[in-house]
Amino acid sequence: MGKRDYYEVLGVSRNATEEEIKKAYRRLARQYHPDVNKAPDAAEKFKEVKEAYEVLSDGQKRAQYDRYGHVDPNQGMGGFGGDFGDFGGFGDIFDMFFGTGTRRNANAPQRGSDLQYNLTIEFKEAVFGKETDITIPRTEECDDCLGSGAKPGTKPETCSACRGTGQQETVQSTAFGRIVNRRTCPACGGRGRIVRERCDTCRGTGKVRKQRKIHIKIPAGIDEGAQLRVSGEGEPGVNGGPPGDLYVVIHVKPHEFFERDGADIYCEVPLTFAQAALGDEIEVPTLTEKVKLRIPPGTQTHTYFRLKGKGVPRLRGYGQGDQHVRVVVVTPTNLNEEQKELLRQFSRATGDTAHEHVSVFERMKKAFRGE
Repeated sequence: MGKRDYYEVLGVSRNATEEEIKKAYRRLARQYHPDVNKAPDAAEKFKEVKEAYEVLSDGQKRAQYDRYGHVDPNQGMGGFGGDFGDFGGFGDIFDMFFGTGTRRNANAPQRGSDLQYNLTIEFKEAVFGKETDITIPRTEECDDCLGSGAKPGTKPETCSACRGTGQQETVQSTAFGRIVNRRTCPACGGRGRIVRERCDTCRGTGKVRKQRKIHIKIPAGIDEGAQLRVSGEGEPGVNGGPPGDLYVVIHVKPHEFFERDGADIYCEVPLTFAQAALGDEIEVPTLTEKVKLRIPPGTQTHTYFRLKGKGVPRLRGYGQGDQHVRVVVVTPTNLNEEQKELLRQFSRATGDTAHEHVSVFERMKKAFRGE
């Protein structure tokens, strides 16, 4: 079964803005995060949403996707950069007819591959930042043979068949001129050297798999899906080439009381009918402390109040976002007869009818405790 359209996965139109794509991703990431959603298919949907966001949030990748869809234009014979049968590309085509083409040296230094590590952190750790150690599996140089692949006390020998170039070539004279045909040396496999006695530790590869501990700093204000680049901590290079980089992808656990949208924080606070009708001053938990919030008389349920500067530190800028408090009027339960009679009298006097509302006291209690 083919992949779903990335725009369909995020539920946005094809001309959606970067901000619309980001908001859709945050909403779906919270919905399908494996730590919250225990449905059997939640992890797969979370992975699908993440993959769609990684493509559509990158301008270059999005443009390529809009043009080619899920097909990679760089793969296959007809694509850009594809190979041409046994000719090895345009270089060897010119080589065949004019003897002037060049081909990459198999022994030339090559940069190592990049690595990716997924790190899940708590909501408040994303807000305030933290330092931590992560352990990643990666390939490193064998300590016993120092990367040569040869048994300690021995050394690799230069391949006599290709004289260390890793390639063999044959030259033919034709009516078109000289035809130079280069092929990977079959004696050394293109390595340019031969190991007669292999290292027992790495079995002649010169590399071993190890667990490496890396210390990283997570900046305050980081958000779901952000990537931290750790230079030089990817796979080691080949033939003396530089190592790749490590990309740490951040995933943030949802909070039971607070919700986040960029640098702003949202929460819901319960009010009694008397507080909403008469007004009051209540305590509201923020990310760092408890603050006083004045409720004016006649406040309606679902009214928003703004606590300026009580949000998340801006990752690329100055200051902090705001905290938005939505008040919800809660219907009292377990009333005694006297209380019920008083409410009946009030209802007759005003014509009001009673309504029920789901309590949010438990979540508020946890927020007060800093959970």
